[in-house]
Amino acid sequence: METNDNSSNSKASASSLRWGILRRAVLHRAKNTDESQLGMKRISRKAAKGFNLIPCQVLHRDHDSRDARLCYTLPVQGSPKLVLTQRVDDTADLSDFEMCNRYNIDNTGLVCQWPSEDVLAYFCLSHAYMFRFKRVIELGSGYGLAGLAIAAATEALEVVISDGNPQVVDYIQYNINMNSGAFGDTRVKSMNLHWHQKEISNLSHTFDVIVASDCTFFKEFHKDLARITQLLLKNAGPSEAIFFSPKRGNSLDKFLEEIQDNGLLFSITESYDTEILRRHQCFMNGDDSWPGYEKDHCYPLLIRITR
Repeated sequence: METNDNSSNSKASASSLRWGILRRAVLHRAKNTDESQLGMKRISRKAAKGFNLIPCQVLHRDHDSRDARLCYTLPVQGSPKLVLTQRVDDTADLSDFEMCNRYNIDNTGLVCQWPSEDVLAYFCLSHAYMFRFKRVIELGSGYGLAGLAIAAATEALEVVISDGNPQVVDYIQYNINMNSGAFGDTRVKSMNLHWHQKEISNLSHTFDVIVASDCTFFKEFHKDLARITQLLLKNAGPSEAIFFSPKRGNSLDKFLEEIQDNGLLFSITESYDTEILRRHQCFMNGDDSWPGYEKDHCYPLLIRITR
């Protein structure tokens, strides 16, 4: 009975926090509102600039629409610019809430581009050789910045950009279409993929590399995320998953327990890039461009998962 109570409490807590995140997107609050009032101190928070590793500028914003068109300049010589359409920060409506509950998913991918995605994209661009001629899938991709960057600048064989939220997948496919000329010979496609899916026979053990950012926050999804990671990684030859996630108390540790339970190995690296570490140290030393920055909740660790 105690186990069921703990499970129920965990799901209730995750559900409450999920609604808190969405509520923040609905309410137009003053800039100085304390995020901790919504429990947001426990999530990788989106600052005005984040790590600002992929320069970005707004190309167009229609104030009658919920969307804006942004241009990302990849910090790799000779790489094309990427144009992404995504939601304007701090907007949501009832359909977002309904979608979240109907599919048992979190809706954070629609709220904004989270800083760990910026770090993932930058890391992948800095290690392009890891993706060359490889089959790659991004999990929980949100608007797909990292997956699109991999497709545009690493000569990957194939990039699948996936999310469990159908609304998000619509944005991903739109952004793939918008940037189709940037991918060269790389095959790129979107996919609506739920981590709890039992039947993915056409995808099982087919990917050389899995990438994901900020996907370990909700503990109720840990078991499914670990299972599908094991299921997607290629059996024959080397394969690995590259995750970026802040530690967030014991959340990351709990996820890695599930990884071990699925027979996988992992390593954790804190200092993986000199520029990212430099910016992290600036935030820790009081750089006010990221108010409320805390290492445990904001600094993504590099997790590499292998068989």
